[in-house]
Amino acid sequence: MGIGKLFDSIRNKKTNKNMSDQNIHEELENENLQENVQESDNTVEQPQEETAGKSELEIVKEQLAKEKDQYLRLFAEFDNFKKRTSRERMDIFKTANKEVITSLLPVLDDFGRAINQIEKSGDDNLLQGVELINTKLVETLRAKGLKEMEVKPGDDFNTDLHEAITQIPAPTEDLKGKIVDVVETGYLLNDVVVRYAKVVVGL
Repeated sequence: MGIGKLFDSIRNKKTNKNMSDQNIHEELENENLQENVQESDNTVEQPQEETAGKSELEIVKEQLAKEKDQYLRLFAEFDNFKKRTSRERMDIFKTANKEVITSLLPVLDDFGRAINQIEKSGDDNLLQGVELINTKLVETLRAKGLKEMEVKPGDDFNTDLHEAITQIPAPTEDLKGKIVDVVETGYLLNDVVVRYAKVVVGL
């Protein structure tokens, strides 16, 4: 090999070495640059993940609040339903025998009229028998919740309890606007009016 070729060979080797060193250096710089970019990306992405986590938590809280509100509304409606049905059941129980008892009220009226007529006849034995039957009927109906209204002349007229069949001039000043006479007895069934007392009111 000539001296010239030897120098060229050495020069080429140095050049290749320098190029390889340069390539290695560039590759190292590229790797460092990529790591820095990844770190910066991670730094940027981390707050986004935290923000996403907070928004999801807020969504869950809102859903929980809605579910709680719906539960409270349903519970309140169910409680009102139970109270309403309980009231209705009690009202039905109180007036369960209303039709039967109401149909017996004219029988009570007839017994009252019969007793008045028998008293006038003076037949004590008949009077005692009829009074015994009347008392038994009255006690039976009273046990079922029937109660006679206590109305007498001079009482204030009350539209919730009384029915005015007519009005007449008041015999005295203190009977004006008040009950003058009771024509038909009124009755309550467990404190519910089943028949209004028919009365005459003074003008």
